[in-house]
Amino acid sequence: MTMTNRHYTPADTLLINFDQALRTVFGQPKTTGRPNPAVNVPSAELQSSEQRRSARLMRVNHTGEVCAQALYQGQSLTAQLDTVRDRMDQAAIEENDHLAWCEARLKELDSRPSALNPLFYAGSFAIGALAGKAGDRWSLGFVAETEYQVIQHLDSHLRRLPEQDRASRAILEQMKEDEARHATHAVVAGGVRLPLPIRLLMKGVSKIMTKTTYWV
Repeated sequence: MTMTNRHYTPADTLLINFDQALRTVFGQPKTTGRPNPAVNVPSAELQSSEQRRSARLMRVNHTGEVCAQALYQGQSLTAQLDTVRDRMDQAAIEENDHLAWCEARLKELDSRPSALNPLFYAGSFAIGALAGKAGDRWSLGFVAETEYQVIQHLDSHLRRLPEQDRASRAILEQMKEDEARHATHAVVAGGVRLPLPIRLLMKGVSKIMTKTTYWV
C-alpha cells in the first residue's frame, strides 16, 4: 500500500496555524518528550532577590522560545521545499521542549510567562513568513543567524543567573546545545550569511523583547 502526502486547503492551513499559536501561547504544545534537564538537579534555597532575578531571566527565555516557535511556524508556512519545511517542523518541536522547560521553571520560581507573549508571537510569525518568502536559502540563513544570537543571549543569562540556581542553569545549557545544533543544520542545509543590516536589525528587535519581558 502506498502512502500519499495530504494536501491541506488554505482554510486547513489557517486553522492548523491558529491551533499551534494557541498551544504555544496559552496551552501545551507538542514536545519530543525529552526529560527536563533540571529534573534531577538538587534544589537550592534562593534569596528573594535572587529568585526574582532568576524568574525574570527565565521569563525572557520563555518569550524567546515563543518567538522561536512563531518564527519556525511562519517559515514552515512559506517554505518552498518539503525538505526545508520538514526541517523547520522538527526544529519547532524541539523548541517546544525549551518552552515547556522554561514554563515549568517559572512555576517553580513562583512566577509567570510574559503578558506580551501574544504580541511577540504575532510579530515573529510575520517575520518568519517573510523570511520563508525570500527563499529557502535565505530562510535557513535566518534560522542560523537567529540561533547564533540566541546562543549569545543564553551565555549572557548564564553569567547573570545566581550561582546556586543550578536548575535554571541546567535548562539553559541544554537549550544552548540544541540551538547550536539547529544553527549547524541550517548552514549545512544551504543557509546563507545574512547581510549586516539585517543582522543588526534582528539584534535590535531581540533587545526590545528582552528589555520588555524582563519586567512584564
